[in-house]
Amino acid sequence: MKADRNISQQSTSEPPGVVLRSAEDPAPPANTAHTEPTPTDDRPHIGFDLWLHRATVLLFVFVCAIVGVLLMIFPWRPEWTDNRLLLAYPELRAFVANGFVRGVCTGLGLLDIWIGFWEAIHYHEGKLS
Repeated sequence: MKADRNISQQSTSEPPGVVLRSAEDPAPPANTAHTEPTPTDDRPHIGFDLWLHRATVLLFVFVCAIVGVLLMIFPWRPEWTDNRLLLAYPELRAFVANGFVRGVCTGLGLLDIWIGFWEAIHYHEGKLS
């Protein structure tokens, strides 16, 4: 009987197959598909995993800091252009000696240091129960 009412409520301007629902008809569920929970990094680390996580973050911060400082200082030293690798390529040596290239390397060093410190400041071990 309900299907007859829905068919009778169908307007002529709607394409065939479109059913208009009345206020008393329940709306179909929005999403009936079962979704798996996505893995997150908010799970608590315990035991060896906790220390491995801490050591990995610490190593990452140290590597970022060291590479950042090297990228900030090394382009402005004479060794940046006077080395065996660049002696055979004078055009590349002139390009590397350009102040813009040195500035870009220094900027990348600052960015690298910022990423390392940001990771250290925003470090968390997950939710502890």
